[in-house]
Amino acid sequence: MPSIQMLLAITGFASLALAASYAVLALIAVLVWQARRAPKNSLRLPPVTVLKPLCGAEPGLYENLRSFCEQDYPEFQIVFGVGDLADPALLVVERLVAEFPSLPIDVVVNPQPHGNNRKISSLINMLPRARHDVLAMADSDASVGPGYLTTVTAPLLDRSIGLVTCIYRGVPAQGIWSRLGAMYVNEWYIPSVLLAWLFGHEGYVSGQTLCVRRDTLQAIGGLRAIVNHLADDHRLGELVRGLGLRIVLSPYVLEAEHYEPNLDLLTRHELRWMRTIRVLRPRSFGLIFFSFSLPLAIFGIVLATAQTAFSTAEWALFWTTVSARLVLHFVHRLRGNRPMLTDFWLLPVRDLLICWVWCRSFFTSRVTWRGNVFDVGADGIMRNPP
Repeated sequence: MPSIQMLLAITGFASLALAASYAVLALIAVLVWQARRAPKNSLRLPPVTVLKPLCGAEPGLYENLRSFCEQDYPEFQIVFGVGDLADPALLVVERLVAEFPSLPIDVVVNPQPHGNNRKISSLINMLPRARHDVLAMADSDASVGPGYLTTVTAPLLDRSIGLVTCIYRGVPAQGIWSRLGAMYVNEWYIPSVLLAWLFGHEGYVSGQTLCVRRDTLQAIGGLRAIVNHLADDHRLGELVRGLGLRIVLSPYVLEAEHYEPNLDLLTRHELRWMRTIRVLRPRSFGLIFFSFSLPLAIFGIVLATAQTAFSTAEWALFWTTVSARLVLHFVHRLRGNRPMLTDFWLLPVRDLLICWVWCRSFFTSRVTWRGNVFDVGADGIMRNPP
């Protein structure tokens, strides 16, 4: 029978091999994506209504909303929605209405809830004011360039496509916790999405952009069909695929302001995301640990040193993992405006924190969303706690 030391060494070597494989493949996926170019479109684009649900005057709100008003697009309308007349986001909207008098901007103030998902409730309240049959729903923290609408609406000219979505780049607000939050998005979440995309998976849908035709939305039962779902965007994608329509991941990469004022709110936010992933992938959620390449490599090298027979190969795998992880940290900054070395020292903190949040997600079904607490069942439905 093999000795305990040999079993530890084999386990360590396997961990190193998995860590190196994942790190390299994730990096390849990101590089392939960055080399992608949006196809040219010469057809007449349909008029679009942009729906922007708002809640509070978060950092960068004016700049983010203004970017949607500056679209290089032939005809579009923007509908802003809030649930309270006292919401400070209304002051930002009033400023934009005055700044863009020729742009059709509608404002909906309606507190009526339709379910536990307040963002979807707000969108339901806003829909009657939408003038056009192509709808682009986008989160309030998104910032885009003038070609955004052209890129995300063009695929819907193909009637076999029912939904267009985007990946995004996290841009931190001031503070170390915001920087750690943006690293979560840029260096773990989005690379994992792109790795799945590289292997042909088309299940990713992000609330940062949901571009859909009105008749498609009506065919799935409208937004009421997702108003109690935690992962409302994912559920929308499931329903659209159920109609036999395709989902397209647009080549457009928008930016999302990432604001985390303290460690507690950062971990609550990430715990909600992890809990969402656990609901969507209950069988494979435990395997997510293999995507934490640097902690997995450290775990592997510690175990593998129990047997020196693998020393050369194990160190090669370890340094391959470290190198790929470092390149992944820097590569998304090449197209940004932030200094390359600003967050370099946060790498080990970020990777250990994500492991901790992942572990915590196994022991709770409760999430906090904009100050409201919900229990989330295995069906992904949000319910008020007892």
